[in-house]
Amino acid sequence: MNLIAIDIGNTMITVGLFLDDTKAWIESIPGAAEDAPEHLGDLLARAWEQIPLVAGSTEHKRDGLIVVSSVHEAWGRMVEDLCRGRLGESIRLIGRDVPLPIEMGVDEPAAVGTDRVINAAAAFAVIEDACVVADFGTAVTIDLVDENGVFLGGVIAPGFAMGAGALHHGTSKLPLIEVTTPTDPVGVDTVKAMNAGLFYSAVGLLRTITELYAEQLGRWPQTVVTGGASRLLKGHCDFVDSWVDNLTVMGIVIAYKKHLATQAELLELDAKNRVSTGKQKPKKSGPPLN
Repeated sequence: MNLIAIDIGNTMITVGLFLDDTKAWIESIPGAAEDAPEHLGDLLARAWEQIPLVAGSTEHKRDGLIVVSSVHEAWGRMVEDLCRGRLGESIRLIGRDVPLPIEMGVDEPAAVGTDRVINAAAAFAVIEDACVVADFGTAVTIDLVDENGVFLGGVIAPGFAMGAGALHHGTSKLPLIEVTTPTDPVGVDTVKAMNAGLFYSAVGLLRTITELYAEQLGRWPQTVVTGGASRLLKGHCDFVDSWVDNLTVMGIVIAYKKHLATQAELLELDAKNRVSTGKQKPKKSGPPLN
């Protein structure tokens, strides 16, 4: 299967090209950049041109499709318009055209960001057991999937940039900083103290929430971490089992494949039911014969 997977977050838009079920490349751009529509359009066109043509097609139709997960409505509309305008193709949107790929055990499934759901489904598809899935991006989400593959929900907290912005804008003297991996938990000046506070708050949050989830499950679950800011935490969270780049993009592919498999199962079941009951699909009536 040839597929363009697009993850639209609150800061970045990530495009992944998969040819014959194999990752060809993954690239990200800032969604708020002035040249984002032009840059993204060029990126999508480049990806679409790499997808082979349908054998025997006289209309030069490509043998591929575009599947999108979006938590930003305006950027989602931009991507949909670009795909129609630049590629002449419609998108398949997770949660609208493609069902959520995991059983939901929360009060309002439709209100959960599809990135969280897809990350959880992708992690469970590999682990096939209870797991904690953390995403360090614009916000931090730490979610729990039980041993039956049910998404139970989780926690949402500010990401590094959001926390740094809150400290700066909510005080009169604290500067705006960019969080980095500290060399010492004791900050010897204001910037280093802020940096250490934000960094170790994230480490502590991940450890504490994982421990609480483990208590609820009665055993320690496997922990998977993704997100652009997660690279800062490596080496400081010895309880994490896997660090995965672009988990959401990979999860989009898994979600669509699961959708195809479900459709195939339903068609097979329908065919078996018709055979067992002796019913056949009604034939369409054609024009009258002269």
